[in-house]
Amino acid sequence: MRLVFDSLTGNVRRFATALAREAGGLPVGSVRDAPPAPGEGFLLLTYTFGSGQVPDSTAAFLRAHGAGLRGVVASGSYHWGENFGRAGDRIAAQFGVPLVARLNKGGTAADRAAVLAWLAGQSKESSAAWVSPVVAERTNEWIPGLN
Repeated sequence: MRLVFDSLTGNVRRFATALAREAGGLPVGSVRDAPPAPGEGFLLLTYTFGSGQVPDSTAAFLRAHGAGLRGVVASGSYHWGENFGRAGDRIAAQFGVPLVARLNKGGTAADRAAVLAWLAGQSKESSAAWVSPVVAERTNEWIPGLN
C-alpha cells in the first residue's frame, strides 16, 4: 500500500515520511507527485482547512484517483473543537473508507503506532484474500477451476 499525503505546514508530510520509514519503507508521495498506479491502494493523509473543509488539492486528487483510497488520516488542531480533523470525517463518509486516525498537528508516536497497526491489518487482509495454488497443493485444499 502507498501513502499519499497533502500537507500545508509540513506536519502531515513529516508524519507520512516517518510512518513510511517505520513501516519498513512504504512508498510515499504527495498529491502533487505521480499518482498511484491504477488499482494500487493507498492511505491518504491530509489536513483540515478552514472550518472543517477538505483542502482543494486533496479533493482534486480524490476526484481523479479516489478509487484506490483505502483509508484516511486527518490532521488538525484540538483547538478547533468539533472541526478537529473534520476533513477526514468528510472523506471517509464520501468514499466509504475508515478514518484511521485524527492527528493533533503533526501527530505523536502513539498515532504512528495506531496507523502502523491498521496498515499491518490491511496487509494481512490482502494476503489472506489471495490463495496461492502452491499453498493449495500443499494443503490438498480443493479450489474450483484448478482441477
